[in-house]
Amino acid sequence: MQYITHMAITKSAKKAIRSSARKHIFNLRRKGALHDATKALTNSLVAKDVSGAEKLLPVAYKAIDKAAKRGIIKSNTANRKKARLAAAIKRAKV
Repeated sequence: MQYITHMAITKSAKKAIRSSARKHIFNLRRKGALHDATKALTNSLVAKDVSGAEKLLPVAYKAIDKAAKRGIIKSNTANRKKARLAAAIKRAKV
């Protein structure tokens, strides 16, 4: 982890920078999990594997909900993503 120590003067500001860097890493992981889950689902839809996409839908929902809970994406964005994934599966079934 790289710390920016020349900006912070007080002890609490230095600690805030360290904790912010730790939180940044967790946020990147959560965002990556969100991206990977949705990408896997869309890739299975592109490959015409509807049953596989239906199995991946709960995994994608979980990743989206966790990202919304932790504040990585807003709740309306999460709801929109879930609705669009469900609609894509519904279109692929027809």
